[in-house]
Amino acid sequence: MAALDEFMVAFNGRDMEAWAATLNYPHVRFASGTVTVWQNAEEFAREATFANLEAIGWDHSHWLSREPVLVSPGKVHIHTVFERFNGFNQQIGTYQSLYIVTRDEDGNWGTQARSSLAP
Repeated sequence: MAALDEFMVAFNGRDMEAWAATLNYPHVRFASGTVTVWQNAEEFAREATFANLEAIGWDHSHWLSREPVLVSPGKVHIHTVFERFNGFNQQIGTYQSLYIVTRDEDGNWGTQARSSLAP
């Protein structure tokens, strides 16, 4: 859960480098009918994620729930529900997703794959 906490703090801080550091690579995202794969943190950090989110009124997000559904010593599948909010702290969406958090060869936990029903 600490890996997901770090993920959300970096995400809400709009810090692409810090956010990229919370992931394990290659990193995969299934969303909006596409599959995207980033091979490393540098590639991920070049994305225009926050401009796209701000264009729909996004200001910040938070977890509503996180439930481990499959657990092993090196990998955890976590069913999540998160909310997105605008700058007035009004909810603009609630989404389910599956996060796969892995331990890399150095022992660091990070999100390696995400499958979301969010646009």
